Amino acid sequence: MVDAKRVCVCDDEAAIADLVGQLLRENGFEAHVCYTAPDALAAHAEHPFDLVILDIMMPGMDGFSCCRELRRQSAVPIIFLTAKDEEIDKVVGFELGADDYVVKPFKPRELMARVKARIRRASQPACASSVMEARDIAVDEASFTAMLHGEPLTLTPKEFAILACLVRHAGQPLPSKDLFETVWNEEANAQSANTVMVHVRHLRKKLACVDSSQEFIETVWGVGYRIG
Repeated sequence: MVDAKRVCVCDDEAAIADLVGQLLRENGFEAHVCYTAPDALAAHAEHPFDLVILDIMMPGMDGFSCCRELRRQSAVPIIFLTAKDEEIDKVVGFELGADDYVVKPFKPRELMARVKARIRRASQPACASSVMEARDIAVDEASFTAMLHGEPLTLTPKEFAILACLVRHAGQPLPSKDLFETVWNEEANAQSANTVMVHVRHLRKKLACVDSSQEFIETVWGVGYRIG
């Protein structure tokens, strides 16, 4: 029997921490709930976790500081679960070494999908797979396959290439110009943004056929598109 993966959730709001802990247990994980960052660090030092879910705004040591300290100790996957939804907070989180960023209020299914995806990726040997993952979207450029929540996606070559670009740069907004020049391998022109927009619209429809509860490809107005 395979041992359950150990996941720590750290949030000073006990109701949220306990809720996430219960969700983790219902999904087959061994959940360890902490209400302060020092407690999470101490627990990880004693018996390392397979993944850590961190709030940012906590009294004393905040989530950013906790993430920084965890990164000094290990490569454990870290997901921020926070009400702070400003772009700068996401940038700081990723720069400190976080693997994912989920904004409250969160959808339980999405959070659990991200937890499973991060643990699955961390469990794979670095050289054993060509699969990239973000938001439980898996793209394998070697076999030209893409899946959402484990369900195969039927994509055109251009749709696949756009999705691969977005997943590869998950969390970062990609300008339409860059997407066009990468996917079409030609210089952008006056129609490029519209061409990319049409293909992204088709991609969104295909993703929605698997899961319509959320928008996987975000429009970053004045910039382009992002997954994350």
